[in-house]
Amino acid sequence: MWNNKKKLDDISQKHGVNLITYSKPQDTVSEEFRTVRTNIQFTAVDKKLKSLVFTSSAPSEGKSTVSNNFAVTCANQGSRVVLIDADLRRPTIHKTFGLSNQIGLSSYLSGDVELDDIIQPSLVKDLFVITSGPIPPNPAELLGSVRTKELLKKLNEKFDLLILDSPPVNTVTDTQVLATVVDGVVMVVPQGIATKVGVQHAKEALDLVHAHIIGAIMNRVTSKKSGYYGGEYYGAYK
Repeated sequence: MWNNKKKLDDISQKHGVNLITYSKPQDTVSEEFRTVRTNIQFTAVDKKLKSLVFTSSAPSEGKSTVSNNFAVTCANQGSRVVLIDADLRRPTIHKTFGLSNQIGLSSYLSGDVELDDIIQPSLVKDLFVITSGPIPPNPAELLGSVRTKELLKKLNEKFDLLILDSPPVNTVTDTQVLATVVDGVVMVVPQGIATKVGVQHAKEALDLVHAHIIGAIMNRVTSKKSGYYGGEYYGAYK
């Protein structure tokens, strides 16, 4: 299991993640992402969800793959979406979308650039990207700053949906910090990889800061594991 996770981590760090919703929009997996989008939309009964954090309990569990493809799916629906690489320690989004990472989120939070300097158009219509920027020495402090709240407020005025790809909960405190300033948190849980203890610990950590956990997305569920009729399955549940 460890070797598989390390291999996946190495690939995503070097090349980014697979944007199947862009390259193969008619694929069964792409359809599952549309189902996930609908399920998440229906969780917002009283309040529209405008900012979401995607995370996992541990590294290499697919949170970047899920968040990036979810962003593409929402943009394809006609929403103006901004995807933010809030993983200031091990960023991948610039690799996935083939974008410059000379400046980004860390640059803005450090006060070095203005908002318009870090918003980049992507290869998908209506989807914009804020890369991580240079890796800072103090990620948690930057993400917990007043400037982060101000950034999200400004982005809420510009976009229909903010999607933040954040670090795993059990490794650093960054996601706990972010969870307090967004509308909801989505956990990514790979079947056969994430441990029950690890997921429970992550949930407890999020509960500790009163995060609004919308639910979880189970990924890497193959037909052998679930009886599903083909490929990988992405399903959202509460």
